[in-house]
Amino acid sequence: MSARDRILHATLRLIGEQGIGAVTNRAVARAAGVSLGSLTYHFPSQEDLLREALHAFVEQEIARITTYVTSLAESGMAPVEAADQVEKAVVEFAYGPEQIANLELHLHAARDPALRETSTRSIEAYDRLATAILKALDIPDAEHHAPAIVAMLYGLALRRLATGDTTATGTADAFRLLLLGALPRP
Repeated sequence: MSARDRILHATLRLIGEQGIGAVTNRAVARAAGVSLGSLTYHFPSQEDLLREALHAFVEQEIARITTYVTSLAESGMAPVEAADQVEKAVVEFAYGPEQIANLELHLHAARDPALRETSTRSIEAYDRLATAILKALDIPDAEHHAPAIVAMLYGLALRRLATGDTTATGTADAFRLLLLGALPRP
């Protein structure tokens, strides 16, 4: 792993474990096992570091989820059955300090215009991914429904993290409910 990647990983872990206030150059350099000079070489400002940490997390998560969705789409599964698979995927992907950091960085972006653009691009990437999932499931007007799916999954992630629920119970039912509402009526 490169020094840059170690810095980004350490930043996410610090945010997830201790909050954004814990992200100082010294703390990140120490956690990443790099010199302070190396940190400032790769990330001249804290805004650059936070923006890149959020971007890196989202890109990795989207790649991971896309692989899962591709196999799901190729299975030819009906939308209602797919909801159970989404719940299983959430259990596999949705825990750890990085997930907390992801949510915290999006909240921080509401107060920090320097991070807002990255947060917006990240949400848009999730919307595109949700659109692809809905299209793979033959849901009409997928672009229209995708933001609701993303909002629901973010809300459920926050609920799981806040309550310590590691089972993602209810995710399949909530996803199924949204899918049924999006399906054309006979």
